[in-house]
Amino acid sequence: MEKKLHILLILFCFQLAAKAQTYSLQDLESQFLENNLQLIANKFNVNKADALIVQEKLWANPSFTVDNINLWSNPSFETMPNIIGNYGSKQQVNMDLEQLIETAGKRKKRVAIKTLERNAARLEFEELLRQLKLELRTNFHSLGRIQLEEFQLNSIYELFTQLNSQYKAQSEKQHVSQVSYIRIHTELIGIQKELMDLQTEKNDKLQHLRILTQNPNLALETIDFGAEELHFPKTIPINLKETAMAQNITIQFLGNDINLSESQFSLEKAQRTPNLNFLMNYERGGNVMDNFFGVGVNIDLPLFNRNKGNIQAAKIQVEQSQASLKAKQRELENEIDKLLRRLSLYESNLKQWDFKNNDIHGQVLENYIKHLQEKQVTLIEFIDFSQAYREAQQAYFELQENYLNTFEELQYLTGQEL
Repeated sequence: MEKKLHILLILFCFQLAAKAQTYSLQDLESQFLENNLQLIANKFNVNKADALIVQEKLWANPSFTVDNINLWSNPSFETMPNIIGNYGSKQQVNMDLEQLIETAGKRKKRVAIKTLERNAARLEFEELLRQLKLELRTNFHSLGRIQLEEFQLNSIYELFTQLNSQYKAQSEKQHVSQVSYIRIHTELIGIQKELMDLQTEKNDKLQHLRILTQNPNLALETIDFGAEELHFPKTIPINLKETAMAQNITIQFLGNDINLSESQFSLEKAQRTPNLNFLMNYERGGNVMDNFFGVGVNIDLPLFNRNKGNIQAAKIQVEQSQASLKAKQRELENEIDKLLRRLSLYESNLKQWDFKNNDIHGQVLENYIKHLQEKQVTLIEFIDFSQAYREAQQAYFELQENYLNTFEELQYLTGQEL
């Protein structure tokens, strides 16, 4: 009996520990990096690119040909020494061995191209990683705002639910007008709709986080927002643009694209130089010698095709890639300036708004309830104040969310944790 109680106690403790488990932003990012299937699948592209580099380093296989084998002989044959025993005196055969030798470093140039393509695959993986991480963080901040709004709306909903019951009873006794009850009831319905809209948004954000982290049991109650308190102003490095030019993933990708275009241009120029085919030949009974060994070389004569079209196209591609890089650099500078101005605007507004002490504002709302009950304020004045109070709180929460998400966008563009 004591053993059973001991086991039950252990299971109960494990159950409590599971219920008490919470996830910070760092925990969610760790789950994302370990479990995200889209990320895992994309990583195989880098492995495939590595395999293609290995393949490109290999030499072309030699070719071996056996021909001119006679299946019978005619009266004009000349007797030759037997090959094996009594066989071979009338047997003719020809064997050729051919090996391609590429000139002008074509194989090394193709290896360089495959290496740059591997870099492009790595950058695509890095781009996907940063995009998904940005989505995870912005959803996290949105859920933090939703949690605050939900807490505020639930408290106001409870307040108006009580007032609705009171005014309904008073209206039935004709102590207050039917119009006053309808006003309270209408406001209550409006708050219910806001709560339903908020619940829908919360479910969407949570579902997106569950997909990113592959954690189906994730709930708002299990997310710890405590470590993500708002601190402003955020620290912005002085050399932010220089860092962005070096770390921005799109800039890196376009720079790699320029290198890839230049390598392709170099390969196309090398294609003007014809390759060599070294030949080795053995003939039995096909020449003036019974057993003839010969060597030779095969080369294309570049008389009509000097690869001019492909060289010109590759050169144009280099110029196009360079122009794309310059355009993206200007776009990145403008985007960083825009985000910095927006961040500064949010900071100045957050400093002006005094909604950090929710207890004071909650006390003001409670005082308004007392004033309403003591008929020191009218019902319309109370509803107007509660609406203004609620809208101001929601605007402040949205401002916090926008500030944090703008900062995340800035980190995404600069490619580093600021």
